[in-house]
Amino acid sequence: MSGEVCAVLLAAGHGSRYREVAGEGQDKLLARCRGRDGSERAILEHALLALRAKLERVLLVTRPGNVGAIDIGEAHGCEVLALDSAGIGRSIAAAVARTADSAGWLIALGDMPFILPATVGRVLDALREHPLVVPTWQGRYGHPVGFGRSHRPALMALDGDRGAKRLLREGRACELAVEDRGVLWDVDSPAALGFKG
Repeated sequence: MSGEVCAVLLAAGHGSRYREVAGEGQDKLLARCRGRDGSERAILEHALLALRAKLERVLLVTRPGNVGAIDIGEAHGCEVLALDSAGIGRSIAAAVARTADSAGWLIALGDMPFILPATVGRVLDALREHPLVVPTWQGRYGHPVGFGRSHRPALMALDGDRGAKRLLREGRACELAVEDRGVLWDVDSPAALGFKG
């Protein structure tokens, strides 16, 4: 596959389930946790660094005024799209429209700090051979999901709070089995900050 693949890191949600437990003023993306490399960083920074280890171009989608997230993105040389998003579908559509010249996209979630860079690399490699790639752990679909350029119109047509799961069901995805439980581990509560691999 020629050209440059862009990673899209989705971080425009409000984290309401996390705040119900942690407290109203808490932003889960900025909560600190120990990554699989042993470093202690913000959840979002761990997620971003896994992508940056394998991709030159990363677009961070976050809410306007989310200064902490924007600062992390800019500190690591990412493009930032500030979007008052109506849901994950709209975030993906806007991100793909912004990076429409890309050869493909790796869609990742900002609240998944435990994905190994090697897994990102495997998805990226598989995307050279397949137009749709999803990593699996013990048969369950995870992230990041790779979409080739042929999926651009469908991604740009997404809207609302429905993501790209429909495309996975319809698109005969290449299921890439990985030994990385991090592809499923999202942080929805403070208890999930401690990764158990």
